[in-house]
Amino acid sequence: METPPSSFLPLDALLNNPVFAGGIGLGGLGLAAAFARRSAIQGASLVKRRLLVDLEISKQDDSYQSILAWLSLPRPPADFITSKITRIHHLSMRTISQSSQHGPTHKQYFLQPGYGRHIIRHKNAYISVNREKQTSANLNTGEPHETITLTTLYAHRHIFEDIFAEAHHLAASAQEGKTVMYTSRGMEWTRFGDPRLKRPLSSVILDQGIKERILEDVTDFLGRKEWYVDRGIPYRRGYLLYGPPGTGKSSFIQALAGELDFSVALINLSERGMTDDKLSYLLTKLPPRSILLLEDADAAFRNRRQVDEDGYSGGTVTFSGLLNALDGVAAGEERIAFLTTNHIDRLDEALIRPGRVDMTVRIGEATRHQAGEMWNRFYGDIDEDGKGRERFLERLEALDLVTDATGTKRPKLYTSTAAIQGLFLFNKDNMEGAIDMAEGLIPRTYEPEARDPGVKVPA
Repeated sequence: METPPSSFLPLDALLNNPVFAGGIGLGGLGLAAAFARRSAIQGASLVKRRLLVDLEISKQDDSYQSILAWLSLPRPPADFITSKITRIHHLSMRTISQSSQHGPTHKQYFLQPGYGRHIIRHKNAYISVNREKQTSANLNTGEPHETITLTTLYAHRHIFEDIFAEAHHLAASAQEGKTVMYTSRGMEWTRFGDPRLKRPLSSVILDQGIKERILEDVTDFLGRKEWYVDRGIPYRRGYLLYGPPGTGKSSFIQALAGELDFSVALINLSERGMTDDKLSYLLTKLPPRSILLLEDADAAFRNRRQVDEDGYSGGTVTFSGLLNALDGVAAGEERIAFLTTNHIDRLDEALIRPGRVDMTVRIGEATRHQAGEMWNRFYGDIDEDGKGRERFLERLEALDLVTDATGTKRPKLYTSTAAIQGLFLFNKDNMEGAIDMAEGLIPRTYEPEARDPGVKVPA
């Protein structure tokens, strides 16, 4: 019998060794188990991709709060098993403060799904809800990023359209009769407090014809989009309201937004940190159906220096930056902008031209007409014969605060509608007290402006 080569003897010895053979067997079993586990995971992932569908909603998306509000709605009663499966054990609280015209501020409390996984049932579909807080945060606000992921069977994917439709309807119902205010926060638009009750346009009393003239012009602009597009004209309109403080400029803009069912996007040009680049970016990202309100427009004219070599233009908006944002190459379209100022003499003629400001309106000191209309609003129910109104107007005329009945004699002193309203608020249901205290309307100091026409439309 031929003896095998000596080089194969160690291998035969290893194979014949029961310990080594058992190790190979165990290793093979482990490899097979790992392969089976990996195959099972890949198979489950494949099944999930084929059978399930995910929808991720970021906190930065406008629908985030609407979806949370929709998830807070009570669900219709279901059978015993379904009620156990869809029971939410982890909740979070959201508190909303609401002011009332007839009483103190009251709070509403809403329970909504907290962070973690939940199961809900909508119609015939079961939906997994995963609300998760990310480790990253918004660099501008410092708030951590959040997401909501909705998961359901692929066959029920159309249920998402129904959910978003209901959430949108719920949000619209919550804002019905209210005006949403936006303000800049970093490089983003965020809601400024809770939506405010719409202010009736009739509650803002301006001099004769001014309110109606602006409303007519804005309404005409909103109905002429195709006219602008066909003629290659940028579809935007600008208004400048100027006059002393307390004459109703901001109040009128808020009431106009309510009349048009628009929101108000507010930018204070004198705010520290409001730079040219930031202003230009915000104006290109305006919330839909909103009126842009630029307060203290004269603030930009205090900073006329050019941009430095390093790109820095100072802590506030520059004059050139404001002009470029209003009608430069990067200026946005479909925009209604209102600028306000207490010092029109500080503005440059370059601003007041069509394309930047299409209508200039002076909202000045209280007139005889405004004082009479405000009296009717406060005391019309108790001054039925109007004699108290005439005595009040005669008192203002005697104090040289308003024109005479014929409109020929101009007053030497002036007062504001805000001051008259303050007098009436101090004398609620007491018109005699308002007449007796009318002398308090005389301003302590007053620097008269040039008395020019109330409405200007540049040629």
